Amino acid sequence: MTGGGPSRRSEPELPVVVAMTGATGAIYGIRLLQALGQAGVETHLVLSRWAEATILAETSWKPTDVRALADHVWDEDDLEAPPASGSLLTRGMLVAPCSMKSLAAIAHGITENLIHRAAEVTMKERRTLLLLVREAPLSVIHLENMLRVARAGVLVVPPVPAFYARPRTIEEMVDHTVGRMLDHVGVEHDLVRRWGERRAPRWTPRVERGGPGAR
Repeated sequence: MTGGGPSRRSEPELPVVVAMTGATGAIYGIRLLQALGQAGVETHLVLSRWAEATILAETSWKPTDVRALADHVWDEDDLEAPPASGSLLTRGMLVAPCSMKSLAAIAHGITENLIHRAAEVTMKERRTLLLLVREAPLSVIHLENMLRVARAGVLVVPPVPAFYARPRTIEEMVDHTVGRMLDHVGVEHDLVRRWGERRAPRWTPRVERGGPGAR
């Protein structure tokens, strides 16, 4: 061992904090956890109670099975958990999906639970914080909160499909967004067909005439 100072883990070894809130789009958080696990990245998961309800409503997954995808799972009310401290070295934090309530709390520094606190810590430590915000239509308040966190260096990433990738399934659309999230925390993957990469289509979209007299 060389040097007398404290050892620091290299960037590839650092974990990622993942939070899932009650916004629609639970599949993004689930797929994110799967992809991080496949990449061998350690994960700290915080699952809100409303996220559990959304998982049951939108997917065939059970919250217990989603928790099993993570290396460490923390209760949303546990403000003594490691993600509540900047001393836990991480690559950053990904909130997927992110509700407008969580966005508002993060934007205004309100710490009601571990998700809000971990996001606050990520911001103050100048680490990557990405919010996969999900709502439509967006009110002025929503937009102002997004602008507020963006000015603080937070990545605001609505799950908008990239149709230039010519996705064939919902899974491919989800994977593209998940892949772009992984890009921002330095995780290598093959989930994204990037601009300029070609792929032969398996099907050709058919456009039919509409209106009176159309058959």
